[in-house]
Amino acid sequence: MQKVETDKKTTGMRERIPKYCIALFGILLLLNAVLMALVSNFTSGLVFLWILSAAFITYGLLWDRLKKAKWLHVLVALSCLILVSFSAFLFLYGSKDNVKYDEDVVIILGAGVRGEEVSLMLAKRLDKAVEYFAKNPEVIFIVSGGQGPQEDISEALAMERYLIERGIPAAQIIREEHSTSTFENFSFSGEILEKEFPNGCSVAFITNDFHIYRAERIAQYAGITARHMGATIEWYAVPVTYLREMAAVIQLWFFPPWP
Repeated sequence: MQKVETDKKTTGMRERIPKYCIALFGILLLLNAVLMALVSNFTSGLVFLWILSAAFITYGLLWDRLKKAKWLHVLVALSCLILVSFSAFLFLYGSKDNVKYDEDVVIILGAGVRGEEVSLMLAKRLDKAVEYFAKNPEVIFIVSGGQGPQEDISEALAMERYLIERGIPAAQIIREEHSTSTFENFSFSGEILEKEFPNGCSVAFITNDFHIYRAERIAQYAGITARHMGATIEWYAVPVTYLREMAAVIQLWFFPPWP
């Protein structure tokens, strides 16, 4: 009798393991969302992460009631598989640089600025630019980014200051301070290229690895053929940035920007 009761308790505990794991995963996502809200500007990625964390926590809490709904479990598993596969594709695509270090111009795409300081994500891009400069000291940089609602100065100005502090001559930096999107980054930078290099030039761009796929395609829409160089991101920024990027890529597929 005692053995039967022990077996029932063991079985009951095993059945509750998925419930606890799912709820715990949702809580971890929630904590990550709180952290990102404290260290970064507000983005749609934060909204997606809040929603995803709430969904996992709810799914875990209702596990006992939903465990017979096999269709729901299949749907959740399939959705997770798609998210992981999509993220892996973006990461792998962006991890392969194709710059030759002989480009005439490198466009650095803007990202968030907190006050007057570049964000960690933007700093990663700029550090890549410094790395590139060491191998091609004749290059011209276009720092591209306007001023957002949570920024005291334009992203371009903050980027220029960062690069100058690290030894890149101001004469080799051109500011583009009006763009508010990746398409505008390339479109407005393209106008600068036409003005400064009327006979043509070779171009590359720098952004974070998760953004390379979309940025490359947007550059083509803006009429720019460019090689690319990717920067990493902090591990804790992965959920927010990749959720936002996946949504942006899907939007690009269905609603591409037209000049």
